[in-house]
Parts: sequence; structure tokens; C-alpha cells
Amino acid sequence: MRMKMLIYKEASISGPWIHWFICTLLSLLHGVISETSRALDIMTKYPLIDGHNDLALRLRIQYNNKLSLVNPQNIPNVATDITRLTAGHVGGQVFAAYVLCTAQDKDAVRLTLEQIDVIRRMCTENPELELVTSAEGMRNSKKIACLISVEGGHSIDSSLPALRMFYQLGVRSMALTHTCNTPWAESSSRFYPYYQWKKNSLTEFGKAVVHEMNRLGMLIDLSHTSWETAREVLKHSRAPVIFSHSSAYAICNNTRNVPDDMLLLLKENGGLIMINFYNSYVACSKEADVSIVADHFDHIKLVIGAESIGIGADFDGGHGFPKGLEDVSKYSALIGELMSRNWSEEELARVLRLNFLGVFLKVEKVRDDMSNTLPSEVEIPFLEANNSCRVILTHPFIKAESSYQNRNSPLLPVTSLAWLISLVVQFI
Repeated sequence: MRMKMLIYKEASISGPWIHWFICTLLSLLHGVISETSRALDIMTKYPLIDGHNDLALRLRIQYNNKLSLVNPQNIPNVATDITRLTAGHVGGQVFAAYVLCTAQDKDAVRLTLEQIDVIRRMCTENPELELVTSAEGMRNSKKIACLISVEGGHSIDSSLPALRMFYQLGVRSMALTHTCNTPWAESSSRFYPYYQWKKNSLTEFGKAVVHEMNRLGMLIDLSHTSWETAREVLKHSRAPVIFSHSSAYAICNNTRNVPDDMLLLLKENGGLIMINFYNSYVACSKEADVSIVADHFDHIKLVIGAESIGIGADFDGGHGFPKGLEDVSKYSALIGELMSRNWSEEELARVLRLNFLGVFLKVEKVRDDMSNTLPSEVEIPFLEANNSCRVILTHPFIKAESSYQNRNSPLLPVTSLAWLISLVVQFI
């Protein structure tokens, strides 16, 4: 009898607690479902424009750019394909044409052309994608709009004509450096020994690159540049600039991220920082979650406002992304987290696409204002970009064999003589 009473007493106590637990759990689940639903609603109204994706690099590594071997709807061992872009409510994607720094002073231009080709093919051969070259094209596209960027100034081989030809092929953004210095700009990385600097961080030719990108209407991307180079560009650019895939240095002190004082300069410039998801840049460790990514958004919003923030996840550019943000289908997890932190729909609309479109339009406005400016004919001094693959162009001077006075004469070949003369002229 006593046992029965104890059981009855325990049941009467636990009953209300079980009821409370179930109700609380259901309430939480309803909140999560409601928040996810709201996030998806916002992303349906304002499809995301992501500032940086390296799928083209993976196509090179895994398929040698042979798209005939690829099912674009479902690509294994990558974070990006059409099915997941659609699920992630991506309305625009900036695809990077990237080649390794080891190609600098060698065949970087050829390799970059091949990466531009594979992006163009991917975005014109699949009906879900559309290649665009303007802010209006990206804004009005009813598909997944593709914009081409070049990641690393080594891809133009210190040539403004090469830069212009990339523009003609549809390139609308270029990062001034990647993980190596160029002869005219400095990287945030010291991994490669190319062009170790002892002078300033943006040469006169580097300023000419900035000016020409302004004239063309190309987005200047400062992700991967050193802070010193970034500050110089912010001084000299007439148009807003972007950090296409960088995060807040105050949250993770990696030199790929942007310190607060430079965020303020970016705000003054009217530019945009598109926050990277890569674990090493958001958590300074191999592990991260959605919350730490959102911390970067909160911090930058506090410093310069939501109107200066975008998303540049860097998917397929590295290995190791936060739990819950493993691929391009998962952006809604971040938007839901930001909503739980009281970000308004207007702020999220800006972050998702409106800020990028606004900056792009301003870059095009500067281009239009410079429409009467002729293409720059500035050339980099030979000594600044001297390497074994760079030659001084001279017209060949060939004499008939009978005209040589002495075939054993110690006279220098004409091309060598011209090279010496050019060196002397440069030092006068």
C-alpha cells in the first residue's frame, strides 16, 4: 500500500513537470521553425549575392576543367553545385578565376584565361545560371547570376592591356594580390618569396592599376592585400572598394581580416566588407559554428553599420567551414542566427544583396564620370618586374652573312646591345 502511495505521489509531481517540459520543447521547436521560415521568406525576397566562391579552382583540380565530366547539379567533394545554390537561395555568385602564385612570372595569364573560360562555359551552358557583367544585369537576373572576378594581380603580369582584355572577357572584379606580392602591391601573406618589399606598399604602377580599374568600372578587391596596401588604395581609389571575403580582426586576429581603423576608412570610402566563413578566419581555429560567424557581423555592424556589410563565404577556397555552414545550401542558418540577434529585415536585405548592388552601381558611376579619360598607357619599369620570362621587345636586325666583317668579332648581339642601352636610358 505504501509503495502504491509513493508511486502515486511521484506521478502527481512528475506529471506537471513532464507537461511543462513538452510544452517548452514544442515552443522552442516552434520558435526555431518560425525563425527558419522567416529567414527563408527574407531570402526569397532578397536572394543572396555572395562575393567570393572558388568552384572554378575545384573544377581545375578535380576535372582539369573538363565540364563534360561534371554533373553541375550534383558535384561530389565540393561545397557548390546548382542544386545547393538553389536550396541556399543564392541569386548571384561572384566566381573567382584563381591561379596559384607559383605561376607568377610564368604562365599566370594563360592559366587565368583558362579559368575565365571555364566560368564562362559553366554560366552559359547551364539554364539555371546566367553570366552578367553589370549591376543592372545582376539585379534583374531571374536566374543565378554569375559575375567573374580575378583573384590576384599576378594574373595580369603587370600589364594594363592584359587587365583591359580581362574586362572585355567579362571580368568585373580583381583582387590586387593573393598570397604573394606582385611587383606593384603587397600581400597580407609572407608565404611566397616573390618581390620582397623594402619600399612603399603601392608603387606608381600600382596606383595606375587602381586608376585604370576605376576607369573601366571594375571592383577593386582588397582581400589578401596587406593592410598598408589597402590603406594606400583607399586613399587613391575614386570608387568604393570591397573586401570580397574577409572578416573582423577584432574577433579573430588573422592578418587576412580587417582591423577597426581600416573599417572606418572603408566606411568613409563607401565600400563593403563581405564576411568570410572559413574557420581559420572567423574562429582562428579549426572548429567554428554559426554563432562565431554572427559575432563578426555584430562587431562590424557596431563599428560601421549594416550598410557596409555583405557575405563572401569563400566556399571551395579552403577546407574547414563552420558547423551548420558547410556548403552553399546553408546560408539560411546564418540569417536565422542574425534574426535571433534582432537584425531587422531591412538590415538583412542590405547584407544579402542590396549593399553589393549599391557599391557596384557606384563603381559604374565613377566609370561613367571617367568616360572621356583615355586608356592608360603606363608601363611598369623593366627593373621593377624583371624576371627570366620578361623580354625587351626590339625589332630584329638581320644582316646578310656576307656583310659581317668578322664572324669571330666580339661584338654583342643586337638584342643584347638594345637591352644594355635600355638599362642605361632608365638610369639617366
